[in-house]
Amino acid sequence: MLNFKDVNFGFLDDIITDDLKEGGYNKIITRFPPEPNGYLHIGHAKAISVNFGLAAKYGGKCNLRFDDTNPLKEEMEYVEAIKDDIRWLGFNFEDNIFYASEYFEKMYEFALKLINDGLAYVCQLSPDEIREFRGTLTSPGKNSPYRDRSIKDNLELFNGMKDGLYDEGSMVLRLKIDMSSPNINMRDPIIYRILKKIHHHIGEGWNIYPMYDYAHPIEDAIENITNSFCSLEFEDHRPLYDFIIEKLEFENQPKQREFARLNINYTVMSKRKLLALVEEGLVDGWDDPRMPTISGLRRRGYPKDAIIKFVIDAGIAKSNSIVDIAQLEAAVREELNFTAIRGMAIVEPLKVIVTNFDKDVDWLEVDINPEQIELGKRKIPFSRELYVEKSDFSLNPPKGYRRLYKGNEVRFKGAYYLKCEDYKIDANGEVVEVYCTYDENTKGGWSDDGRKVKGTIHWISVKHALPCEFRLFDRLFIDANPEKGDFRENINPNSKVISKGYVESYLKDTSVDHACQFLRNGYFALDKDSNDERLVFNRVVSLKDSFNK
Repeated sequence: MLNFKDVNFGFLDDIITDDLKEGGYNKIITRFPPEPNGYLHIGHAKAISVNFGLAAKYGGKCNLRFDDTNPLKEEMEYVEAIKDDIRWLGFNFEDNIFYASEYFEKMYEFALKLINDGLAYVCQLSPDEIREFRGTLTSPGKNSPYRDRSIKDNLELFNGMKDGLYDEGSMVLRLKIDMSSPNINMRDPIIYRILKKIHHHIGEGWNIYPMYDYAHPIEDAIENITNSFCSLEFEDHRPLYDFIIEKLEFENQPKQREFARLNINYTVMSKRKLLALVEEGLVDGWDDPRMPTISGLRRRGYPKDAIIKFVIDAGIAKSNSIVDIAQLEAAVREELNFTAIRGMAIVEPLKVIVTNFDKDVDWLEVDINPEQIELGKRKIPFSRELYVEKSDFSLNPPKGYRRLYKGNEVRFKGAYYLKCEDYKIDANGEVVEVYCTYDENTKGGWSDDGRKVKGTIHWISVKHALPCEFRLFDRLFIDANPEKGDFRENINPNSKVISKGYVESYLKDTSVDHACQFLRNGYFALDKDSNDERLVFNRVVSLKDSFNK
């Protein structure tokens, strides 16, 4: 976990520093307010890191608040998944967890105040009529014919809405602001609608639900939030936020400020589109390792520290931009290069027979991780029959080919020099066995006589190999901007390739949360589908960026 005391949050640091100097408060309180209508994605990881990180930097606290004001789309599954993701990222919210739905009674009372103050009215225009009356960006709106109802009638109708006397869609409660405002958000916005739905958190009892723009400032004020940091699309909503804070006369005056959300190429982060991917079976659930969801990245094997470092290093800006996904992959490689244990895996096996090896087994030693020598060595067995990658042998080697072909000598990683003497072809013309001899004087992969070989390949002892399934993941979309057309048509058909192969026997006890670097094949992590009978490894990321190269 980063030490947030040392993190530069850019202009957000300036805002907090100025506010503290002005003496408006002595301790900052931020909030992360997810709507529980889907799983969190890496864009939310930025918002989480900013809000929890700023609180940590300035000795304050951050509330986790579920903005659960829409029972049509929200579920307890999402609530629990959000909690789990934040815990996994390493942020503590256990003493600061809140729900918008638990403020419904107070929000209702505030709505009554707005009606009594002549600032809200019940409108019976249809949804289409409300849109028509709202006007456009270049033309003003016009007043609703219900705008000048009496306070008494508005109170009676609003209470009838609350009591379930009217049908969904028949009426709404709107603020009375200015239908000619250049900011469309201020043209008598809707703050309550009728929804006769059971709420996932508080159950039955409510037939009206507040809109987010109304609930948001009230929640912040109730929780004494000092800094309400939002993504940039809420900038035009800030006057409405300030209007509600002012008219409800809150003693606490939270301030909304905006920063650019995280946008990454080759990725979609709209919850609606992510839900479509799941519901249409285009991916294997919210935690599919190709998804940009935190649960998907976690399952794939992305380290949490790499995710947090990436979202912080991407910068806190005032304008939107698109970050190259290669930066995320580079952050993952940098972290895993230091933390991942080393091992050898064969994704496409080809058998090699060492014809002059007459021992049962020769146990060799290699580093567990050369970046962390203190972890020590691991033992690897060398025997007469070995597996290598099919691509490490060629019948007709191209110029510069440094692997196995008849007459060529190569280094077997950490073992010996082996020279290819012959091979066997089956009825289909496929090479099924390669015959080599080894030089017992080159143990460890080095020669005392000064001769050098130009190729090094990885291998596994056949009788010690553990069979496993490799899931070779690549980017989900083939286009850098998958949303320029129908995003479904941009799905990469090779984003998931399954291969059967083998890994070293010592990897049997690998933890699900511990990644491995497989020589030349990439970084891999054990998938949750693994069990005692079957190992399943997900490719986290390749050893270097080779996409479209």
